Amino acid sequence: MELRTESDYLGTLQLPADALYGIHSARARENFPDTTAFHREWYQAMGLVKQACYLTYADMVEALRAENLLNTTSINIIPEDIVKTLITVSGEVHEGKYFDNFIVPAIQGGAGTSINMNVNEIIANATLLMLGYKLGSYNLVDPIEQANVFQSTNDVVPTALRVAVVGLLTLLEEQINNTRQTIEQLEKSHRNSLRIGYTQLQAAVPSSYGQLFSTYSEALSRDWWRVSKCFERIKVVNLGGGAIGTGVGTPRYFVMEAVKHLQRLTGSPFTRSENLNDATANLDPFVEVHAILKAHAVNLEKMAADIRLLASDVAGNAIEIPKRQVGSSIMPGKVNPVITEFTISAVHRVYTNDMLVSNLAGQGALDLNAYLPTIGHAIIDSVKLLIAANQSLTRFLLNGIQVDTEKSEQALLRNPSITTALLPIIGFNRAAQLAKEMRSKNIDIFEANQNLEMVPHDKLLELIKPQSLLRLGFSFRDSISK
Repeated sequence: MELRTESDYLGTLQLPADALYGIHSARARENFPDTTAFHREWYQAMGLVKQACYLTYADMVEALRAENLLNTTSINIIPEDIVKTLITVSGEVHEGKYFDNFIVPAIQGGAGTSINMNVNEIIANATLLMLGYKLGSYNLVDPIEQANVFQSTNDVVPTALRVAVVGLLTLLEEQINNTRQTIEQLEKSHRNSLRIGYTQLQAAVPSSYGQLFSTYSEALSRDWWRVSKCFERIKVVNLGGGAIGTGVGTPRYFVMEAVKHLQRLTGSPFTRSENLNDATANLDPFVEVHAILKAHAVNLEKMAADIRLLASDVAGNAIEIPKRQVGSSIMPGKVNPVITEFTISAVHRVYTNDMLVSNLAGQGALDLNAYLPTIGHAIIDSVKLLIAANQSLTRFLLNGIQVDTEKSEQALLRNPSITTALLPIIGFNRAAQLAKEMRSKNIDIFEANQNLEMVPHDKLLELIKPQSLLRLGFSFRDSISK
C-alpha cells in the first residue's frame, strides 16, 4: 500500500496515500479504540456549519475589498479559487459525501477536537483533489489555516450538534403526531367499546377502549407540544465565540455574520447567544431537551406495556395485535409481541442516555465541557431511537389493533367490578353482596340481580348501557331507583 507522511508538533505518521483524513484523525483513532460509530447526521451538520463559515469568510473579503483594506490588512487572505472550492466541498460533506473517511469514533476525549480536525482534513484534502493537487499538500490548503479559518472546535462542533438535533427533532415531532393521530382514530372507533378498567392489575370499574386510548392520545399531545418547545432551547448557538466565547482571534465581522449564513443555509431560526461564554461553558439546554425526550419515552413505554399486557394470553387476549414474526425456534405457532418489546427496549436506552447526559453536563469545568462528544452522541441516539419507536408502533402495531368488542362486553358483564355502576342506587354494601353473588356462582350481573332482586330489571338495563357507564359522574336523577 502506498503511503504518505504527515507531521504535527508531536512527530510524524505514515498514512494511506489515498486517505482524505490526516494525522490528527489517525492519532484520535489510535487513542480512542472504540467501535461506536459517529452519527452521520452530526457529520453532515458539520459540513453545513463549515459552509456557513466559508461563506462568511468570502463576504468578509469582499467587505475588505470594498473598503480598500484588502492590501493593508494583516489577515492572511486565502485565494479565491480555494475559498470557492472549500464552499463546494463543505456542501458535499453536508450531503454525506466522504463519510467513509471520517474515522473518529463516537466516544472520545478532547471536547470534539478530533471531530473538527477529521472534518477539516477531509475538506482540505477533498479541496486539494478538486483543484488538481496531491493529497496532503497542506502548503496549498491546510486543514487548520484554511479549512478551519476563524473557527474553533468549541463553537463549530456544538453548533453542528444543534443543527443535527433540530433536524432530527423535526422528524420526531412529525412521528409523534402520526402516532397520536393513529391513536385518536382508535379512540373514536372504540368510544363505546366497553371493557373492564383496572387498578393495580385488579378489576376496578367499567370503562371503554375509547377512554383507554384517549389517555395515550392526551399524553402524546403533551409530548408533541413539549418537543415543539425544544427548538427554543436548541436554536441558540455559540458560533463565532471561538475557544471559550470571548471571540479572541476572530474578526468581529465573522462573529456578527456567521450565524446569519447558518440561518439561510438551514432555513431555521438559529440565533447567536447573547452570552457566548455561557453558551460555550454550559450544556444545561441539552439536559432540558433530553428530559423532554425522556418524558416522551415514558409515555411510549406505558402505552406499549399496556398493549403488550392486553394482547397477552395472561390477559385472555383482550385485544389482538398484528403478528409480525415467528416467535420461537422450538415452540410451534408461538408469535411474540416484538413491536412492543422493541419500543420498551428503545426507551430504556433513552433513560440510560438521560442519566449520561445529565451526569456529563455537570462535569463541565470552568469555561468548557470536555464531554460534548459523548453528550451529543447520546442525544442524537435518543432522538433516533424515539423516531424509530414511533414509526414501528404506528406502522406495525397500532394500525392493526383489533378489539373483540363482544368478548370484552361479556367479560365486563360477568365481572363483579360492574357493580360499581350501581352504587348511586343500592350503595356500597348491597353492591358488595351483588358482587359476591356474581363471583361465588360465576354468573353475570343480570342473573345475580335476578337472584337478589336488588334493582328493577329495566333500571339495570338502563344503568349498564355504554352511554350510562361511560358518562362522567352521575346526576341526582340517576340515583332514583324506580
